[in-house]
Amino acid sequence: MSRNITPPRAQETANAIGETILRRTLRRHAAGVTIITVAGPAGFTATSFTSVSLEPPLVSFCVASAASVAGAVQRADRFAVHLLGPDDAELADRFARSGVDRFAGTAGAYGPDGLPVLTAAPAWLSARIVARHRAGDHVLVVGAVDGGGVRREAPALLRHDGAYATAKRLPSSPSPSPSPSEEGPGTAARAGRRGDDGSAPPVRSARPARTGRRE
Repeated sequence: MSRNITPPRAQETANAIGETILRRTLRRHAAGVTIITVAGPAGFTATSFTSVSLEPPLVSFCVASAASVAGAVQRADRFAVHLLGPDDAELADRFARSGVDRFAGTAGAYGPDGLPVLTAAPAWLSARIVARHRAGDHVLVVGAVDGGGVRREAPALLRHDGAYATAKRLPSSPSPSPSPSEEGPGTAARAGRRGDDGSAPPVRSARPARTGRRE
């Protein structure tokens, strides 16, 4: 039985076109900025964090397979995710920068298993890793939530169109908002699935944060 086989050069061209479309389109998507940490310590800035399930409570993120933290993530049993506010843009920049001690000068606490938790973040979660899946040039990590809390109320730090932004509720927005259980698993926290290292509200609902640079 014959099969149509795509020539390697044609497949490379198709991949390049798809990558260009993805990059250009995702600039229109506002994604929540987080910092993921694992024992080591190791950590990186990510916009790929999202909820997966409420029953059981599962969350996920992506990390580039070639990232400097990829080995630490592969060895980790647990991770912490820190949800950032508009005052944390410089912290997000530091954890996205290569060749520096990302934890230097950063207030934090360590659990008995060495998991670092950054105390500057307005909110955080910890999770036990239950699955890892290779997805293209990234690894998708799924964790079962086992801790966390909200230290203070703050607008979310977002990444949009190559710069930092922050969420602003529209006057017409209903209050209170539907709970995640009413919307379905994962809907409330779906902030984008692209991985950073080192992996939304509409555009009208965002305003520039104080600082920001790099995509």
